[in-house]
Amino acid sequence: MPTGRNIRSTTHRRLGVAMAFGLMLSGCLGREMPSMMRPHDPSAATPVGALAPQGAASALIADLQARRSVLVAGGPFSAVADAALASSAGAAAAELRVARLKAEARAKNWLPQIGPQVSLTSLSGLAASLLVEQALFDNGRRKAERAFAAADVEVAAVGLSASINQRVYEGLVYHVNAERARAQAAVAGKGAVRLAEFENIMAQRVEGGLSDRSEQQVLQQRTAEMQATLASDRQAEASAMAELAALVGQPMGHVQGMDGLTAGPASEPLSVLRVRGEGARAIAQARAERAGMLPGLAATTGIGTEGVSPGLAMTGAGILNPGAGAEMAALDQTGDVVDRQIAEAAETANRRIVALESQIATLTTRQAQGAEVLRQTTGNLELFTEQYKVGRRSLLELVGQYDAYTRLERDQAALRYDIVVLQLEIARDRGLLVDGARM
Repeated sequence: MPTGRNIRSTTHRRLGVAMAFGLMLSGCLGREMPSMMRPHDPSAATPVGALAPQGAASALIADLQARRSVLVAGGPFSAVADAALASSAGAAAAELRVARLKAEARAKNWLPQIGPQVSLTSLSGLAASLLVEQALFDNGRRKAERAFAAADVEVAAVGLSASINQRVYEGLVYHVNAERARAQAAVAGKGAVRLAEFENIMAQRVEGGLSDRSEQQVLQQRTAEMQATLASDRQAEASAMAELAALVGQPMGHVQGMDGLTAGPASEPLSVLRVRGEGARAIAQARAERAGMLPGLAATTGIGTEGVSPGLAMTGAGILNPGAGAEMAALDQTGDVVDRQIAEAAETANRRIVALESQIATLTTRQAQGAEVLRQTTGNLELFTEQYKVGRRSLLELVGQYDAYTRLERDQAALRYDIVVLQLEIARDRGLLVDGARM
């Protein structure tokens, strides 16, 4: 009859074997320090190269990689985009790396599963063994799991592209807003100087008795309004430059000017690509769930102190569930739902782009018409000036004409920048503000 000392010795020995199995497996699974315990590396946040092909080829990621920016290389827009990219925190790139690591793990799910098994055989001790299980037939569940992980990578890749394009778009809009305010301030500044000259002439006329003070007050009001407009434009410029500096992490006052956008291809909007990736992921998940409801077969063997014990095991939930038929029918409809979601997303994205293009066409027409009106107003202003010199027009009439001309010129100057913002919005939706090779 075994003594208490022998029982404890046997128990400790078997427990030690189980712990050894566990340590051996943990060493095989990976020896890296957990990321939460590693020191933060700022360079790891840089998204450059995150879309580089890895593992199995993906048509969606290849499409993102092939896209080229509509920004002119070496221009002010390109400089702002480079600064925005350099200062990106890279959260979307980190999410893509996590998704790829998960996909890499799922790619090996066809290999046998090995793990320790510890059980209490009796009150006298523990039984430790190494359990090996290999799926023989699983109705495509593991294949669906691999497809789910691959689709998850594609969704993360689209998220990275959308995040980077949105960041560059925001930086460019700040730059365009600053340029618009600067252009309008130039017009308002010129008008304020000219109105101040008219005010001096009016003051002299009042002193000489040629005009009354009511006319002088009207002119002073117009001058004050123009100076307030100038101050507002300068404040808008400073605000836009401050927001741009906060985005990119450095002053961007040295980057000035505008350049046009190159004609980009009619690439599929990123919102549609995201729905495609999410749809592929939903279909893969439905297939995995359906396969899990059907019976499967796996070969198992246990290696332990009692020797080798091979056998076969049934896997899956089986078909005894009364609601299994309806649930499987619902899962079979996932593909149809995904197709409809993709069609709806494509329709919504196309309607949005058409609306933006219509706004661009409207602003372009207004720009052409405004240029013609401005030309006519310039002619009227010259005529008023000549008539004023010969005494046929009063100074106040000339001031009113010049004030209207200045405000029309200021509004006309803003149209160019409004059009560019809409063009940038379309390029952002299509994912064409950054080269795919840079992401």
